[in-house]
Amino acid sequence: MATTHTVAPSIEHSKLAVVPFSAPNPITQLELAALLSLRGRLHQLQEQVEQAEQSMKARLEKGGIVEPGDHRAELNELFRRNVAWKAAVIRLAERLRMNGETYCAKVLNSTKPTKSVCLVIE
Repeated sequence: MATTHTVAPSIEHSKLAVVPFSAPNPITQLELAALLSLRGRLHQLQEQVEQAEQSMKARLEKGGIVEPGDHRAELNELFRRNVAWKAAVIRLAERLRMNGETYCAKVLNSTKPTKSVCLVIE
């Protein structure tokens, strides 16, 4: 069963309408001054945060304790080995007729891990 649709010829009625478009609100000097002030305050706050973190980290490293309560602070030590060289060493070892994977594992096991410490506050 076929259905038919009639489309009204509306082309002659459609014309581009000119809609007035208001310009965006200008940026005021007060807004600019406020932004500059916020940037300055952010810089100050970043420095204060860094100083507070370093102070707490130093006290914890010296054996300081944290007062009991809702929050805790501890030093989280992470160790990692930098193995970005692994693929190159495997290729070189195989050129020298060595087992590249075994050689890399041996080098990695004899590599001293790098220590990093970060302050964790919850």
